[in-house]
Amino acid sequence: MNLDAVYSELTLKTPAKLALVVLDGLGDLATPEQNHLTPLEAARTPNLDALARQSAQGRMIPVAPGITPGSGPGHLALFGYDPVEFQVGRGVIEALGLGVELKPGDVCARANFATLDARGIVTDRRAGRIPTETCERLCALLASKIKKIGDTQVLIKAGKEHRFVVVFRGRGLEGPVTDADPNREGLPIPPVKPRDARNAKQKKTARLVAEFYKLALPLLAKEKPANGFLMRGIAHQPAIPTFEARYQLRAACLAIYPMYKGLAQLVGMTKLEGPQTLAEQFERYLAEFDRFDFFFIHHKATDKAGEDGNFEAKKKAIEEFDAALPILLRKKPDVLVVTGDHSTPCAVRGHSWHPQPVLLHSAVSGSDKLDRFTETTANCGSLGVFEAKYLIRLMQANARMFDKFGA
Repeated sequence: MNLDAVYSELTLKTPAKLALVVLDGLGDLATPEQNHLTPLEAARTPNLDALARQSAQGRMIPVAPGITPGSGPGHLALFGYDPVEFQVGRGVIEALGLGVELKPGDVCARANFATLDARGIVTDRRAGRIPTETCERLCALLASKIKKIGDTQVLIKAGKEHRFVVVFRGRGLEGPVTDADPNREGLPIPPVKPRDARNAKQKKTARLVAEFYKLALPLLAKEKPANGFLMRGIAHQPAIPTFEARYQLRAACLAIYPMYKGLAQLVGMTKLEGPQTLAEQFERYLAEFDRFDFFFIHHKATDKAGEDGNFEAKKKAIEEFDAALPILLRKKPDVLVVTGDHSTPCAVRGHSWHPQPVLLHSAVSGSDKLDRFTETTANCGSLGVFEAKYLIRLMQANARMFDKFGA
């Protein structure tokens, strides 16, 4: 019997309410340039500090030591799915988040508008974070000109800012294939290749992506700064057990960005649409409190600032969360967790492998007698260092959802 089966046998149905608040990319590094403080340490967080004094803390390894996760693996681990076992292409997640109804055999790609120089070298992977309106215009242009490639239908849908998705719908397609993204500036867009050189369906998918580039790039050639695009996470939708089936919890998602809605939908969470600020997300949580057992609430601004290397913006995003926190606490859940899906250090300007801090509060969590919630205090907490895939199990335990194991 595997460990998930043991957890399932021990699970009890209770009226407990659980909330997971994810400050995306929360973890950071203390560097000399910032007086050896992280944004979380530098931020003024009186409400979070008060909660910390009544809570347990620790650090979480998002995947495995030394592995830097994407947002998909980072969140799937938080939802209790082993990110190595359940590998999901980012394109699938983004497409679901944008409301695309996927069909069996659909292959999805998560795309970024980007800036290319005259030689085809990527000079800005996000095209200066163009406004959403520009993205929508460019996607409409591509969609009007590229409807089919051979026997395959092409669907294009705009996301937020520079992001969009491309769905290839036809026979004989499969992912994953390699990314059409060098993952840093200064290099050309790499050609897409099948992950399995013997897989005919992946080969067809790779050829389709190459043909899509051949058709699309000339349409964008005169655009500034978005004269190109990158594609990654090119894959088909896998079979995955639902959150409710695994944990006996009716779950809801409050997220603003499509990708995180898609991740939630992938595991069967209900997307609660509408809120556009963290305060509005917390207000909606209050309104929906009686309808659901578990709430996943996502805050993007911390990750965005970390990727830009903007210490002050990340600090401000944390302070914005702290200012809104009293709204959520009007109906304090039985178990509340505040954490990140990974670390996005400003010094790295991207995701990293560093363990993210986690705070867990419940009636039986105990207090670690720590005055703040920071990376440093989390190092001293009773939760220790553990793999993120076990977080949901700790939340269930704190909700008294497990029977005793053995005699």
